Amino acid sequence: MKGCYILLIGLEDDSLLNVGSLGALKFDKGLYAYVGSAMNGLDARIGRHLRGEKRLRWHIDHLLKEAIVTEVYFKESDVKEECMFAQRLNGLFPVIRRFGSSDCQCAGHLFSIGRDQKLGPLLGSWGFEKYVQVR
Repeated sequence: MKGCYILLIGLEDDSLLNVGSLGALKFDKGLYAYVGSAMNGLDARIGRHLRGEKRLRWHIDHLLKEAIVTEVYFKESDVKEECMFAQRLNGLFPVIRRFGSSDCQCAGHLFSIGRDQKLGPLLGSWGFEKYVQVR
């Protein structure tokens, strides 16, 4: 399966995290949305994000050491759409600059969405489905 995914992430405390090439970044307590894509194995990529132990490869890996994925949404597609959806979220929420966007021209792919934001209906209107992990 190929496509785009959005991780909804909860951070329970304010944190200062070293995020690889971005250096130390301050993250406020609250909810975040991260937009990614996997054009060669969507299930495997999402599964990797949900695992606790892994090599720190991407910016999101550093955040997920301290934060918890609360929900995952996905959209199957043969076309890479993550930047389009990142731009849509950028119009709605504050972006964490350069986070997750080192290989594109986007401002960032991580967004601070507040404390009690419910994105499911909005993401559904964009064609995303809630991901249910099969064990």
